[in-house]
Amino acid sequence: MDVPGTKEVREAHAFPTVSFMGYMERFSVFGENLVSLRQFHGGQSNPTFYMKTDKGEFVLRKQPPGKLLKSAHAVDREFTIIKALQGTEVPVPELVCFCEEAKVIGTPFYVMRYVRGRIFEDVELKSVSPKERKLMYLDMAKVLAKLHSVNVNEVGLQNYGKSERFLERQVKTWARQYAKTKTVSIPSMDKLGKWLLSHVPPSPSRAMISHGDFRLNNLIFHPTEPRIISVLDWELSTLGDPLSDFAYCTMPYYFSKENGTVMGGLKDTTSEGIPTKVEMLRVYTFHRGGVSLNNLEYGVAFSCFRIAGILQGVAKRAELGNASSSNAAAVGKFAKYFADEGLEIAIGSDIGFMEGQGNLLPFSERGKVLREKLIAFMNKHVYPGEKVYFEQHSRMSTRWAIPPIMEELKALAKAEGLWNLFLPSRAESIGLSNLDYAPLCEIMGRSLIAPEVFNCNAPDTGNMEVLERYGTAAQKKKWLEPLLNGEIRSCFGMTEPSVASSDATNIRSRIQKVGNEYVINGRKWWTSGAGDPRCKLCIFMGKTNPNGPAHSQQSMVLVPMDAPGVELIRPLEVFGYDDAPHGHFEVLFTDVRVPASNILLGEGRGFEIAQGRLGPGRIHHCMRLIGLAERCLETMLTRIMSREAFGKPLAQFGTIQADVATSRMEIDQARLLTLKAAHSMDVFGNRVARDQIAMIKAVAPAMACRVADRAIQAHGGGGVSQDFPVAYAYVAARCLRLADGPDEVHVRTVAQLEYKKFRAKM
Repeated sequence: MDVPGTKEVREAHAFPTVSFMGYMERFSVFGENLVSLRQFHGGQSNPTFYMKTDKGEFVLRKQPPGKLLKSAHAVDREFTIIKALQGTEVPVPELVCFCEEAKVIGTPFYVMRYVRGRIFEDVELKSVSPKERKLMYLDMAKVLAKLHSVNVNEVGLQNYGKSERFLERQVKTWARQYAKTKTVSIPSMDKLGKWLLSHVPPSPSRAMISHGDFRLNNLIFHPTEPRIISVLDWELSTLGDPLSDFAYCTMPYYFSKENGTVMGGLKDTTSEGIPTKVEMLRVYTFHRGGVSLNNLEYGVAFSCFRIAGILQGVAKRAELGNASSSNAAAVGKFAKYFADEGLEIAIGSDIGFMEGQGNLLPFSERGKVLREKLIAFMNKHVYPGEKVYFEQHSRMSTRWAIPPIMEELKALAKAEGLWNLFLPSRAESIGLSNLDYAPLCEIMGRSLIAPEVFNCNAPDTGNMEVLERYGTAAQKKKWLEPLLNGEIRSCFGMTEPSVASSDATNIRSRIQKVGNEYVINGRKWWTSGAGDPRCKLCIFMGKTNPNGPAHSQQSMVLVPMDAPGVELIRPLEVFGYDDAPHGHFEVLFTDVRVPASNILLGEGRGFEIAQGRLGPGRIHHCMRLIGLAERCLETMLTRIMSREAFGKPLAQFGTIQADVATSRMEIDQARLLTLKAAHSMDVFGNRVARDQIAMIKAVAPAMACRVADRAIQAHGGGGVSQDFPVAYAYVAARCLRLADGPDEVHVRTVAQLEYKKFRAKM
């Protein structure tokens, strides 16, 4: 009779059948003659075998050979729970025996009756009718609910595990397992583990059995009916949280087929009849007596983390040569995939930032100290220095000269250790997280001159981050070091007047390889900082391969501003302001030649660099805008408290009060959203936090515009004059609704990601 899912016994898992049969003589139900012995394909952890004797069909499950991790491959626990569940509403195989004596076949093992039925590897269940598909999935939810309803005291499993803080302990356990079996570094695994520990949901009120691996291919369905007749693979079972089981069994709903044979995917299924997650949860809740589950996305993220840990162990066993499955090495490679996906599900869930167990805003003590130090420096030096700066600038022989006070303030900031605050991981920097740097950025944003004082000014911050991340040692020595020292400045050449540059694939400028050089041709505008006499470097984006894939055509190259062929055409004004001595220039590049070694990261990597650059840069812009909005609100309050109209102070008018209240609410909302994005970037990385980065880039400039506009209105005619800073504040904020991508691009990104999350929940 055919035994589906089996193969010849692997040589590495062969065991002495004579010794085994000698041991089994004591169990009359087993029989005396071994007719057939085969190994099941599955069982990445514990080798599992089909046996036919003169008395019937059986299954042997044993530990793998070789050195094992402590507490792993516990076949004794499998036997214990299957025995305890005999006679309950949870269908399990009939047991024969358990042998803990390794001398019999080399490892402990247990034997159970073989249950003949249907096991499905394909989560879409394409081999059955749509009606059967639905009934099979709903029976999964029912059986799982029955398992979670078992009274552990009545079946003698009260000491089977510790249910308190189950998820927290599981995260720590799998983090340790991952560390012990690590074959490659998976950054998302570390970030996901950190997130899970920070957002653990409350534990259930009573101890419940957790299967640990409850999924379609661990279930045996009746040969002809759409119902489960046996639940298999109890190795990971314990007392725990039902959330982990339900989330795990619904994981295919979150994935497409692209993840191969490891889990399968239902997100893009075309199979009719498969119920939605909501229907599954409804049936589960009904059979739990009305008890439902919350924080499902947390459970799925945890399941991804655990699977990644398991697969890392599979990869390690493949490396050591004692894996249970012949495809272990291939399967193990999916560890990174599940860690990445789990991280994305976690960040998309929004669990915990506002209501989680972790600190709402976990600023470091170092960040708090720096904040106080920065505020003191601003009060003592920067705010008083603003008037001096602008007075000195008005007396310069050219608008493109630097007021002397700037270098004086830079020297003071550097001496006090308030220097390069933005850069997270270099000796020349403070080494702050995005979350810790964000409030400092807000403080600096209150003054138009402050960012440069602390060497935290755009576009230099973004350019320094590019050089730090992607530059060669030679590029760093020539350009990064003087930028970090505040000796030179730089600009970024991307936007072009001839195309809609919000779609960067439109960029027309060319970077052509000629011998050992690149020849650069193109016209850029809104090249911020190009007018500064200290600007010595332009990071230039152009096409090296116009016929390549859309996002691999562009490259970035380092162009000295004094190279022949670089011509400053004109300064561009923003509502009449030229922003001197910084400026925004139109720049022409005509047959500019630079060494081939000036390419950044390699040809076709321009988009990759741009994305790495823009995430932190957008956070910096937004926090500076929040500081600018705060300054506008303070200026407005000063005005309305000191002016009277129609016989009473302006502050007593209802419209003014509404403007003040609305401004405060909008500033605080934008700040929280921006801090959340900064925190997400630290925990999950820029790619996963891209929806929040897009949100804050659309929200913060528009908010600052509105606040500045209200301040202008409160100042009357003075608000639009040069006598008060609010007019220029409006101009600066309005400009940033376009810089680093217009609002529409960011809104579009948010919408697309919302669609993606919604489809995943369907």
